[in-house]
Amino acid sequence: MAQQTLNELYEIIKNRKDQPKEGSYTNYLFDKGLDKILKKVGEEATEVVIAAKNEDPQELIYETADVLYHLLVLLAEKNIPYEAIEAELASREGVMSKTTDRPRLQIYNEHRIVSLHRFI
Repeated sequence: MAQQTLNELYEIIKNRKDQPKEGSYTNYLFDKGLDKILKKVGEEATEVVIAAKNEDPQELIYETADVLYHLLVLLAEKNIPYEAIEAELASREGVMSKTTDRPRLQIYNEHRIVSLHRFI
């Protein structure tokens, strides 16, 4: 069985969005919309955490594949090219910092501003 890169999988997902295929789970997600996709990303992320706590490495592999797939569906739904993620990761390569050196992100929360450190 040939191995598939994440970029190749993203292209297949994008193609499903542009050219729907009857009975496709990917199209089901696109048809249900952003809220359904976000729900699946959350569910799959939680399953990765649970699998990581368990003894079976195959379970973690399976659940990681699920969360990656659903993240790619989310990117396609939001029209964010996979290359943008690759570029962001590449921009971080070799950058070393302490948590105190990381740029702060400001989140505006109704009546106050909450500052957060960037996590990478």
